[in-house]
Amino acid sequence: MSIRRRSIGVCILLSIVTCGIYGLYWFICLTDESNAVAGEQGTSGGMALLLSIVTCGIYYFYWSYKLGEKMDKARTYNNVAPGSLGIVFLLLSIFGLGIITYALAQNEINKYATVL
Repeated sequence: MSIRRRSIGVCILLSIVTCGIYGLYWFICLTDESNAVAGEQGTSGGMALLLSIVTCGIYYFYWSYKLGEKMDKARTYNNVAPGSLGIVFLLLSIFGLGIITYALAQNEINKYATVL
């Protein structure tokens, strides 16, 4: 799978302008691309979105935590010191700042888009 470099500002703007519809697409892309940079065969983006909808958003909190763990794993593979991104992403999501989670995750993915 090829990792696509995305402009974070454009993604946020499109999410706002489309009343969140682009945000759903971005969610799917983040899930699939985070699996690729971490070298995992995790839950696909479509399945993660479906589980988030079916569980009324509960799965989304788990997804946020796992996304952070995958970004830490990608950092480790690329000889960058890992942080506690799982906890950071989870707390941002709990406090309703999921768009910041998306932006931080996209920033991490953009770093590895040219590497892979």
